[in-house]
Amino acid sequence: MQNNKISSFQFLVLVIFFTIGSSILYVPSILSIKVQQDAWIATIIATIVGLLVIWLYITISMWFPKLTYIQVNEKIFGKVLGKTFSIMFVLMLFLYSSSLIAHSGTFLITQIFPKTPAAPLNIMMTIIIVMGVRLGLETIARSAEILIFVFFILFLILSVALIPQVNYLNLEPFLQSKPTSILGASFVLVIVSTVNSITLLVIFPAFLKEIKKAKKNFIIGNIIGSIIIIIITTLCIFVLGSPTTSRQVYPSYALAKVINVGDFLTRIESLMATLWILCIFFKSILYFYAATFGLSQILNIKDYRPLTYPLGIIMVVLSLLFYPDILDQYKFDAKIAVILSTIIGIFIPLLLVLIYMIRKKKLKKDPQHL
Repeated sequence: MQNNKISSFQFLVLVIFFTIGSSILYVPSILSIKVQQDAWIATIIATIVGLLVIWLYITISMWFPKLTYIQVNEKIFGKVLGKTFSIMFVLMLFLYSSSLIAHSGTFLITQIFPKTPAAPLNIMMTIIIVMGVRLGLETIARSAEILIFVFFILFLILSVALIPQVNYLNLEPFLQSKPTSILGASFVLVIVSTVNSITLLVIFPAFLKEIKKAKKNFIIGNIIGSIIIIIITTLCIFVLGSPTTSRQVYPSYALAKVINVGDFLTRIESLMATLWILCIFFKSILYFYAATFGLSQILNIKDYRPLTYPLGIIMVVLSLLFYPDILDQYKFDAKIAVILSTIIGIFIPLLLVLIYMIRKKKLKKDPQHL
């Protein structure tokens, strides 16, 4: 399977889409609830902390550049503990892919198709994801490479059209929230946008043609994605104000509704919907790809594709049963997801570093070591 490698630019695009993900729609509201008009400060702090997390992931992945994260776990922790941690990792990815399917369905029902039940929307999204994963990583990367230009054109239109609505007074008073509250809000964003990027270690660097460039692009992609989140959050505060932003379920979608350029360019919230669907699609497909490919490595199956159909069916069922409404989705994201990501995305990688340092001399003799 490692013959199917992608370019460093394609990886950059995937990192951008993954970093933005569902954050472009939800994060402004979550941060505004916690720190009001200081939400934009929290996004900047999260970006800086996120770079440290990406540096940690790059360091770990470069110990054995020919192996995926699943294989690195087994190499360093041993077969039993390594497979245990890898199973936890794969289960997390599978839960998150199901959660994003549920989020997409809920958004479409509440904002665009109010009379449509969730099941057909979730099924259609899952079918597209399964098709994409079966076509392989190269197909996913090429699609992202094309659609990233569509994303940035729409984002530019949205941002420029909002300039007449900007009210700088909405940022005052500065630093009203406690530093601990701002740091707490930043941590939530780091978890959502950066810590979950551990998913990409199933791809990086084993499936990349230019590893040195890809290392830089991993960092650059995270920075670009974080800047998009900073801009959207700041625009929500500038235009809507923190009280309105915190009350909205989808503040950036509400943001697009207030656009009015010369009483001609109005109600272009469909652009925001397109932006979000693109981001959530690529994040979902990367979660699902990493979960199915990772499971195939745990089970020592040469081809992951036979797993896509049964796992796709389970994913639809989970999206309907575990996340039946928006309140359940928020509870999962705020409690279970944060704990899961902290353990699997921070604690286990740090433990991996510790064990590697202890076993470094022995592991360096491995021919797959850098």
